[in-house]
Amino acid sequence: MKTSMLINALQPEESRVAVVEDGRLEELYVERDSQQNLVNNIYKGKIVNIEPSIQAAFVDFGAGRNGFLHISDVEAAYFPDFKPDFDDDERRPRNERSVRNKPPMQSVFRRGSEVLVQVIKEGIGTKGPTLSTYISIPGRYLVLMPGLQRVGVSRKIEDERERRELKKILREIDPPDGLGFIIRTAGVGKSADDLQRDMDYLVRLWKRIVKRLEELERPGAVYEESDVITRTIRDIFSTDIDSVYVDDEEAFKSAKDFMKVVMPGSASRVKLFDKPEPIFHHFGVENQIETAQSRKVPLPSGGSIVIDQTEALVAIDVNSGTARGGGSNAEDNALKVNLEAAKEIARQLRLRDIGGVVVNDFIDLRHESNRRKVERTFERELERDRARTKMLRISPFGLIEMTRQRMRPSLHKSVYSDCPCCNGLGHVKTAESVAIEVVRAVMTMAGNDAVETIEAEVHHTTADFLTNQKRRDLTELEEEFEITIQVRGRSDVGPEHLVVGAKDSSGRDMKKLTVDQSHVF
Repeated sequence: MKTSMLINALQPEESRVAVVEDGRLEELYVERDSQQNLVNNIYKGKIVNIEPSIQAAFVDFGAGRNGFLHISDVEAAYFPDFKPDFDDDERRPRNERSVRNKPPMQSVFRRGSEVLVQVIKEGIGTKGPTLSTYISIPGRYLVLMPGLQRVGVSRKIEDERERRELKKILREIDPPDGLGFIIRTAGVGKSADDLQRDMDYLVRLWKRIVKRLEELERPGAVYEESDVITRTIRDIFSTDIDSVYVDDEEAFKSAKDFMKVVMPGSASRVKLFDKPEPIFHHFGVENQIETAQSRKVPLPSGGSIVIDQTEALVAIDVNSGTARGGGSNAEDNALKVNLEAAKEIARQLRLRDIGGVVVNDFIDLRHESNRRKVERTFERELERDRARTKMLRISPFGLIEMTRQRMRPSLHKSVYSDCPCCNGLGHVKTAESVAIEVVRAVMTMAGNDAVETIEAEVHHTTADFLTNQKRRDLTELEEEFEITIQVRGRSDVGPEHLVVGAKDSSGRDMKKLTVDQSHVF
């Protein structure tokens, strides 16, 4: 299998990094200059408000909206007389840490208290960024965790013998007192010299952060994460990747220099792509990216998956479509489509960077053994994901509920904005529906004896409907209330635009009803 990393940096507004396996897009990372990326940045913050009811604090960290800090994300150093049980609590992911034995948030901080925080999740919608005092700074092979004060091994390294050997090597390097280090999966098989070089780099970086923290008098950044190109090479590149192609000369030099520092033996794999054809088109990736932004994704057998994102969760539906064959009965066909869907769903979650609660509706299967096959396939494919995932067993209704770590807005949110006509619903009222609302508004205003004229401003399709289909109703209202009704159509407004105003005999405005005026373009 040939694996390549493609870096598209020609456009100054956007950088894209793709990982391609035998021509198939497996991972995609997009970053735009217009979209501020705060995740993993470290800030000096100040507590501006404490909410005891939810055991959380809001922190001004000098980057716009205040951040959200929950008691579960406050490390033990901030708790006087608190002795943490590392094996039981501190080594767990933040979403699994308990809050037992921890004092209330209001006894830990006060308004104005200073705190060192790291952004662990971007703000989404009206919510501010999520913060943590568990500081972690990744290197190539190690992760520096100042508050940990011990050495550890990534939980993804499951072999106990390997874990013991790595811990032994790390202890022999003799980490500085007061700092903790975790060995990443990329550190497996690396020599003590490789780990020592990475540790020295992280220690120097931490000293600069401490110095910056001491110099900073107000909330602000003390450490900012690397750009998407450097960050992706650092976190993703492995010996399995045959080549790294970069289409911009400046970005190529930067990537080459970084590789020479952290992985000198692999620096020759970084190559400049200097052909006139765009790099993603040359490797057949652009069309696959378009598919990753579509609501419906086809499967090889003729089935498909349909992905719908809502405010609270993501719903993924598996359809059999025109899938036929693969077995002599419906159960075999359904199993084949479900297995294909399990692989494709895991891939789409990575490509779209979908986070939060995800509900997958697979085709119903009668046999328990077939359900287990779908579960095992889905679980195995999710293991490739760098984000944390957790899935439940398939339900009697064929549903697999899961969660995926959300760190930043999804690809869909980054590329698209809500339609100004439907506000993201995907539907607008028909001309008939808006026309009926106009008639109701006219009847309401016409009841006032002082009203002489009523004017309705609507989208031109609604105006046509009123003029042709509702002309008799409007005429009857004019005769009944002895008023004049005027309808004005506009083409530069949304389909639901509606403004109805009443005037007296002197032409003075008496009352106005405005609906969905925000839809004006």
